[in-house]
Amino acid sequence: MATTRTATTQWKGALLDGSGQVSLDTSGVGTFDVSWPSRAEAANGKTSPEELIAAAHSSCFSMALSHGLAQAGTPPQTVETKADVTFQPGEGITGIVLTVRAQVPGITPEQFQEAAETAKANCPVSKALAGTTISLNAELLG
Repeated sequence: MATTRTATTQWKGALLDGSGQVSLDTSGVGTFDVSWPSRAEAANGKTSPEELIAAAHSSCFSMALSHGLAQAGTPPQTVETKADVTFQPGEGITGIVLTVRAQVPGITPEQFQEAAETAKANCPVSKALAGTTISLNAELLG
């Protein structure tokens, strides 16, 4: 069954001096301020499209990795994924680095690396961002 999730942004003004708010409509968990300076310079308590992409990518990747590990008979105890999305004004998003650390009993570092690469390739957000270079750092915790 397909699902649709919705967010809405209300923007006022021009790009450089304007600002807006993005609301997470489906979940209703919040409304967040956005502005050009928060995107291209310091966050200053506001979010950006890149931070929202990082949140989507890190959570999607964690789910995909957890599922793949469980399907292989080695469910993880913990998975922590950080996504760093780099934005260059005038160019756009220039890269994403996923850094994952996980506790997975009964798996070798090589098996973990393979599972992480598979998750990176098959996570729906990774697929949606296929036009961007996505790098992966995977660490199996003891």
